[in-house]
Amino acid sequence: MTTTNTRPAPTVWATLQAHDAPALIDFLVNVLGFIRTAAYTDGDQVAHAQLDWPEGGGIMLGSYKPGNDWSRQPGTAGMYVVTEDPDALCERVRAAGADIFREIGDQEYGNREFGVRDPEGNLWSFGHYRGEPRP
Repeated sequence: MTTTNTRPAPTVWATLQAHDAPALIDFLVNVLGFIRTAAYTDGDQVAHAQLDWPEGGGIMLGSYKPGNDWSRQPGTAGMYVVTEDPDALCERVRAAGADIFREIGDQEYGNREFGVRDPEGNLWSFGHYRGEPRP
């Protein structure tokens, strides 16, 4: 059986840096459900990691390197991730003991979403809203 991926490859990648990149990767994979696609490490330092979201898209991250030309302060990002079943994901995240800062709920613009804080302090919102259709 051959499976063909008909979705276009992501062309916009959010990037994060972390004080403890291996721990952040573990959280994103084991608690939130990202797929660890690649990780280039040297001991506890992550030069580059790619984590894919099973429903499409993904992020790239690495260890924090102050003074680097692509240096971003860890823990200051906010991400929105589309999921078909935010309720099931919220229960998974809750069962893992993660810091849910916004409970699952319906928003006035039609989304159902919740928010969780990762160990670095980044905020993640998960909901089924896919954005407005292109004109």
